[in-house]
Amino acid sequence: MNTKTSIVATLGPASQQTETLDKLIGLGVSVFRLNFSHGTFETHQTTLEHINQARKSFPYCVAVMGDLSGPKIRIGQIEPGTSLTEGRTVKVMIGETLGNALAFTTTYADLIKDVQVGQRILLDDGQLVLKVKEKTPTHLVCQVVIGGPLSSRKGMNLPDTQLSTPAITPRDWQCVDWAIAHELDYLALSFVQRADEVRQLKDYLKQKGSRIKVIPKIEKPLAIENIESIIVAADGIMMARGDLGVEMDLAQVPLVQKRITALCRRLGKPVIIATQVLQSMIENFSPTRAEATDVANAVMEYADAVMLSGETAVGKYPVEAVRWLAHICRTTEAYMDSRSEPRPVIDTAPEQMEMQSIARASAAMLDEIKAACVVAWAHDTDDVRLLSKVRIDVPVLSLSADALTARQAALYYGMVSMQHAEPASYDEWVAAAEKVVTALGLAGPGQHLLMMPPRSTLSQHTAYTLTFHTVAG
Repeated sequence: MNTKTSIVATLGPASQQTETLDKLIGLGVSVFRLNFSHGTFETHQTTLEHINQARKSFPYCVAVMGDLSGPKIRIGQIEPGTSLTEGRTVKVMIGETLGNALAFTTTYADLIKDVQVGQRILLDDGQLVLKVKEKTPTHLVCQVVIGGPLSSRKGMNLPDTQLSTPAITPRDWQCVDWAIAHELDYLALSFVQRADEVRQLKDYLKQKGSRIKVIPKIEKPLAIENIESIIVAADGIMMARGDLGVEMDLAQVPLVQKRITALCRRLGKPVIIATQVLQSMIENFSPTRAEATDVANAVMEYADAVMLSGETAVGKYPVEAVRWLAHICRTTEAYMDSRSEPRPVIDTAPEQMEMQSIARASAAMLDEIKAACVVAWAHDTDDVRLLSKVRIDVPVLSLSADALTARQAALYYGMVSMQHAEPASYDEWVAAAEKVVTALGLAGPGQHLLMMPPRSTLSQHTAYTLTFHTVAG
């Protein structure tokens, strides 16, 4: 049995072969992530072909998410053996000059314009810390607060600075066009700071006739200040704890995670917990106790999905990493199902209030009449997204005639999603539902199904209905 918490797996050299993808889907991966920060369009094209080949082995859908790089700031080339000494000063310039312990360059063209005296510059994931003491038209003079070895192309973070560069770079727009052309299901938007950046990408996709959904990554402190408006604008959220943990007080990251998962639950949007989930499994066959606890806490905070990055992209044990993640999620889900938790109150747009009422009614009915699963027809993803967010204890089988809707629903908590021809009548719907749940092992003879049929099979005055059906013996 797959987990109800969706598993997102990043693909790379360790996992992009078709036979490995088969194993990962079988173990519960419901979304594959293509990281545009690495590889070329040609390598991503090959990986996507392998995904499509692996998909053929399974009746249910798997989604594909492209992850835009965003304005990742890096330093330039550095002389080998360079080390910054605490208390000394170093100049930071724009350009491509070979750097050393006295001066080095950055790829970020607006550095001098954006950064102010007194602000911090973090290097190599925060291992080195500089503080700006002086600003000139050509460079920044910084004092080394925490020193250490520095090598070429390391990342630079500006935790105190509001960046003037847009979240979507020219390279990102090329990746967006590639994603549209190759019919990806989701795009993750890096280094989001404001809701209008999310809307900009969504407007572009709409102009291009694409229904790709947008998942902003929360990894900048300014995004936390604007978090509610970002969630409202988004189709989901990724809690990207890597850069966020560098740019803000590390002790605040768990609290921010708890706040974001609670907001996504209230606003009815899926949330993905990402970064260093099972980090030790890049090298080790099993996770640490702390990692297992971290995953379990994410499930108990009502995360919809958990994402593996290097563990599956470049790690030694990609299959085992997914196996362990699924085991931890399943164990925690069983614990959660045994508890009596209050139903979440979800704020929905006025046009979705009827569907939200149906979702809550479904959960209430299942409290009274036990069913093996829910079978819902998805005219669009909103039909099942809200059903997912009320946290029904049993699996939800989502059927849709639309291939994109079926794939996108794979991200949602508790969802098994399939593409299926739309039935012409209610009797045909019942027969199709019974056949599919039996084939998938979701229900057997004598067990109950709670069903939400296609609106086309109902009377013209009925938008939604819920019916119970017992699987024939």
